[in-house]
Amino acid sequence: MMLSEFFEDRRYLIPFRATLLPQIFTDVLVIGTGVAGFSAAIQAATGDKPADVILTCKGPWKRTSTAWAQGGISAVMSPEDSVEAHTEDTLVAGADLCNPEVVRDIAGEGRQAIDRLIKMGMRLDRPEGGGDFHLGREGGHRIPRIVHADGDSTGKELARTLHKEITRNPGIRLFEDCFVLDLITREGAPPTCLGAVTYHPKHGLQVIWAHTTILGTGGCGQLFRESTNPEFATGDGLAMAYRAGLDLADLAFIQFHPTTLYVAGATRSLITEAVRGEGAHIIDRSGHRFMPDYDERAELAPRDIVSQCIVAQMAKTDHTNVYLDVRHFAEGQFAARFPGIDRRLRDFGIDPTRQPIPIQPAAHYMVGGILADTHGRTNIENLLAVGEASCTGFHGANRLASNSLLEGLVCGSRAGLLARETAADRTRHTLIKVISDIRPSERSELDLPDVRSSLRSVMWRHVGISREGKRLIEVQEMIDFWARYVMDKIFDDVAGWEVQNMLTAGGAITRSALWRTESRGTHHRDDHPQRDDTFRVHDAWSRGLDQPRTIPIPTDEAAPPTA
Repeated sequence: MMLSEFFEDRRYLIPFRATLLPQIFTDVLVIGTGVAGFSAAIQAATGDKPADVILTCKGPWKRTSTAWAQGGISAVMSPEDSVEAHTEDTLVAGADLCNPEVVRDIAGEGRQAIDRLIKMGMRLDRPEGGGDFHLGREGGHRIPRIVHADGDSTGKELARTLHKEITRNPGIRLFEDCFVLDLITREGAPPTCLGAVTYHPKHGLQVIWAHTTILGTGGCGQLFRESTNPEFATGDGLAMAYRAGLDLADLAFIQFHPTTLYVAGATRSLITEAVRGEGAHIIDRSGHRFMPDYDERAELAPRDIVSQCIVAQMAKTDHTNVYLDVRHFAEGQFAARFPGIDRRLRDFGIDPTRQPIPIQPAAHYMVGGILADTHGRTNIENLLAVGEASCTGFHGANRLASNSLLEGLVCGSRAGLLARETAADRTRHTLIKVISDIRPSERSELDLPDVRSSLRSVMWRHVGISREGKRLIEVQEMIDFWARYVMDKIFDDVAGWEVQNMLTAGGAITRSALWRTESRGTHHRDDHPQRDDTFRVHDAWSRGLDQPRTIPIPTDEAAPPTA
């Protein structure tokens, strides 16, 4: 099941000679301005021997999934909670595919991560009348442990806090509207990353040489027609990692958020899981609260289960959506707790106190990614991966709500520290004569917007919440057809490069979903509806492989039975 030659033969997206392009030098190059990238840059540029850091962002720094996050950050913050309880909840949600030691490790640093944010000046919601923190509860968590800001605007406040810290540090240069095309590597055993080729609309192509490169490029939600992600989430990091030879793991696992606002013709707006944590019900077109029919945890079951139940109920009732019902909330409760969502609903003419909110699942989070440890280390020297772009074994087959910001904070900071230590010797940069020679294509051209739209539609229909083997094969065939006429081309703008990256990422995800002939977590195969512990492994793919390298999951005797 190797990807077609149109992907395998393409090492770089554009032809170039590295030594003839404008040159920029830095100790650490961080790609991505989400929570993980920001955290890495801050940690790399502080301390006794701070590194020089360049931080790149594909667009404006505010247009990241982190800034859009509503729910909050999961952390053990109360005497009633414990690291072991947080670990157990994460393991259950992860459907027996988490690495237990990784989970305990990251969960154990939750309080320290929150304390660092408070020292930076982040405002967190407090109980009325004073107290430590207002802790919310979300699906899969046994008790409230979610810290949040401005009710439903945690990501916005988190991004503001980290960005302010970035601007205070003279050792960090922020390059906005800087598209990273490809990582530059030197062959060897293992290969070594030396930086990246970038494009800026004002400065053109440039090479940024770095001692250490950190990928914090986020996810790939825009591969799917229905998505909560910003428009920049096109899987660029995943695609450039594949071209560079990085191991990509668990790509079959894409999390679909159960509750996004469904208004015909409008983009999908996330309605945070915390709304269900506050007591909201999910009902169908007849007003029936159906989640207890499927799972005893009802609306607070993990996201994969709630999404699959919603899809099943929509099919049963022959309706395009279901509804989130908060009409039983106390007067003023919804608007006070979720002011941003309340305003958004009213912009669409929906009064949540009088009418149920139309919802539908949408692609939300890439659970798999670049295989990395909790310090970001990958199979390429001097190349680290963090946050949603990485796969550490923390999330398993399904991410527990609000664990993503926690992972980004913890692993991003660790990667930044490692990069700072690596750059401390200030050894001379290694420049190599990288030559990318791509011949012009003689094949016909396809309409790129058409390819992009068709890809997103077919990924949503057949590589979405429910999958089936023969349909996945059809998707592979379609992607290979488009690749024949797109991957052979040389584009000179972001739109073309994005479509090439989306095809690469879509092909890789489809291949992993076809290989995994079982149902587990966010991956549901209609033709293989049961869990099969033959597949209780991480599947790691890289260029040139027709089968994955499988990595067994460590057994945890203390773990509870999974759902």
